[in-house]
Amino acid sequence: MFVSDCRREFYELIVSQRVLLLVASDVDALCACKILQALFQCDHVQYTLVPVAGWQELETAFLEHKDQFKCFVLINCGANVDLLEILQPEEDTLFFVCDSHRPINVVNVYNDTQIKLLVKQDDDLDVPAYDDIFRDEEDEEEDSENESEGSEPLEKRRRFEEEVIERTMRRRQRREWEARRREILFDYEQYEYHGTSSAMVMFDLAWIMSKDLNDMLWWAIVGLTDQWVQDKITQMKYVTDIGILQRHVSRHNHRNEDEENSLSIDCMRIAFEYDLRLALYQHWSLYESLCNTSYTSASLKLWSVQGQKRLQEFLADMGLPLKQVKQKFNSMDMSLKENLREMIEESANKFGMKDLRVQTFSIHFGFKNKFSASDIVYATTSLMENIEKEGPETTNFIKALDSLSRSNLDKLHQGLDLAKKQLRAIQQTVASCICTNLVISQGPFLYCSLMEGTPDVKLFSRPVSLCLLSKYLLKSFVCSTKNKRCKLLPLVMAAPMDVEQGTVIMVGIPPETESSDKKNFFGRAFEKAAESTNSRTLHNHFEMSIIELKTEDRSKFLDALISLLS
Repeated sequence: MFVSDCRREFYELIVSQRVLLLVASDVDALCACKILQALFQCDHVQYTLVPVAGWQELETAFLEHKDQFKCFVLINCGANVDLLEILQPEEDTLFFVCDSHRPINVVNVYNDTQIKLLVKQDDDLDVPAYDDIFRDEEDEEEDSENESEGSEPLEKRRRFEEEVIERTMRRRQRREWEARRREILFDYEQYEYHGTSSAMVMFDLAWIMSKDLNDMLWWAIVGLTDQWVQDKITQMKYVTDIGILQRHVSRHNHRNEDEENSLSIDCMRIAFEYDLRLALYQHWSLYESLCNTSYTSASLKLWSVQGQKRLQEFLADMGLPLKQVKQKFNSMDMSLKENLREMIEESANKFGMKDLRVQTFSIHFGFKNKFSASDIVYATTSLMENIEKEGPETTNFIKALDSLSRSNLDKLHQGLDLAKKQLRAIQQTVASCICTNLVISQGPFLYCSLMEGTPDVKLFSRPVSLCLLSKYLLKSFVCSTKNKRCKLLPLVMAAPMDVEQGTVIMVGIPPETESSDKKNFFGRAFEKAAESTNSRTLHNHFEMSIIELKTEDRSKFLDALISLLS
């Protein structure tokens, strides 16, 4: 059931109880979690936080804690499956689900007692009507009476015939209704996409209760930026939500422009700005950032010698000396930095990079701490997907969560260093895949498989890193290929998951088109292909378009996928 008043139907209900927070492993979920933790701190709410990376961990966590808790809050997990069927909870258990995954499972929508969905009211959900999906079970008595020889009275026989006709009509109506139901559900569940960021939903709650702080607003901004960096929402949705947050930013940070009442330099300030679409450039060199940002790398085709020449021409056109461009951004001449954005934008237009400018926010505190929202997203993601073992499984999650607090700058800087490594690894892998023609057309989709022994292949056994690689690779391939048909195809990418167990991780990415609505059909396609071939797959990720598969079953699974999508 959708919650219409988050304050009354959600927050005031859980304030007096012990709450279990089940949080997915993505940056938007972490930001929503930080906002909720801050609210709980204000009202002294007792809670336990459990990170969950997939459905199996969610089930395990629920089984371990179901006796101690009656109130569960799920962040970025649980909306797109039938929760009651998976978890089999007691009747007095309550689930509050704040999840940006769409479509929302219809059973969750129409369950009035145990499942409460925290969703932004403006989101276009297109949920089918109740009567189209559910109907009360009619007791259809099967007629087991044998027809008589004709000795019974005429009236009785006529009534009997009418009953038979009526029953036949009812059966036919039921079959038609079931066929229509299947069709409606197929249309509704066919595509996977994302709604409003969970961090924004939680910030709305804080705002309604007049408990919103600048820190909470910053987490909402980072949550939205995560959706944009991971390419989960359309440009239109991003710009609309930026506009909503911009009003809050003006409200919280207006004192900065007033000289008489100006804040101390140590106070946190958030500013809206048009920034460059260059990854981590303020914490790197401009040259490295241009080389390792997917947009510039794909547009200039930097994997080729010709592309490297174009990069040199691009820098020459801006009049930036190589010595300046290759040193740390902070150390560049102030005279160059002052007009840098205008210079880069002007030259970028000549080189066909018209979307190099992007609307975003930055945060300032102290004299030298300035970060853009995308910096935080890259840093937090790389901390969460760090492949170096440092203690228990939850260590990465806790580190990533801590890096979002201003008091933990050392963790944030560690995340920025890891993010640079991750971006370098992605670009090198993209270059090698394109130069060695690893991306092949399988008919209805493009396919690329990373071999065991490829540099950095371990990094791509993690879902977010593999998704980023796949999206960057598809962008670059579309820019490099001359085949017009291939430009419109989606991509399926596979990487080794666990060599000992013989499994691969596979992800499906929708086509890279300008009108792309970011809807992904691979989730359902993967399920059907696995079903029809009895492939040993594990659909454990909250993103339906990511699966794990036994290496021996890969070829029959791909054959089924080709015939399914042809």
